[in-house]
Amino acid sequence: MTHMLFRDDAYARDAVATVIGHTDEGGIILDQTVFYPTGGGQPGDSGRITWGGNALTIATAVKGDGDTVVLVPSEPRALPPAGAQVEQSLDWDRRYAHMRVHTALHLLSVAMPFGVTGGAISAGRGRLDFDMEDAPEDRDAIETALNAQVEADHKVTEDWISEEELDANPALVKTLSVQPPRGAGRIRLIRIGGDTNAIDLQPCGGTHVARTGEIGGLRLGKIEKKGRRNRRVYLHLDGF
Repeated sequence: MTHMLFRDDAYARDAVATVIGHTDEGGIILDQTVFYPTGGGQPGDSGRITWGGNALTIATAVKGDGDTVVLVPSEPRALPPAGAQVEQSLDWDRRYAHMRVHTALHLLSVAMPFGVTGGAISAGRGRLDFDMEDAPEDRDAIETALNAQVEADHKVTEDWISEEELDANPALVKTLSVQPPRGAGRIRLIRIGGDTNAIDLQPCGGTHVARTGEIGGLRLGKIEKKGRRNRRVYLHLDGF
């Protein structure tokens, strides 16, 4: 089992860990990690690990068997042995951009209240696919609403509910094709806004900024038709 430090603190950039195993493909499993593994449309983190005068660049992180996270080296090289203590460091600029985009996509799902059929995140932009027949005619109004929520600097917090509580509140799930993972007995919720005046509350396992003001300016990008009832909407951070 890998303790996922990014769940405790999404702003943790560095951490010491112990190697507890390797995969047949040459991946590294640590007892705890700040590296977020690919999932929920968010890419796995990149960065580096060091140990005993050695260094290894990490291209990405993925989910392994059970509750493990596997760090994938950028090239085949000698790996730290099991039991070795390593220092891990994120490519922070890339991760922080993912956090900003991921939180912005939550705001997009508020500005466009349709079922979500897919999504993807990169360091400069993201997109959501919506269950809607026609493209929105009020692009400027949507962009204005998004930036107003950024400027409001809402706090972003997490909460946990039981699977039974989620079953009793199915409207919390905005994604139509993917359901929150089950089996652990509880579901993580991301709340934007206060406890009594939240503007968004939905299950999510990704990393987010602590306040919407950290997102920065947003620009609505292309809106593509991807089927009779599917519109793909791109959202860009300022400068991308």
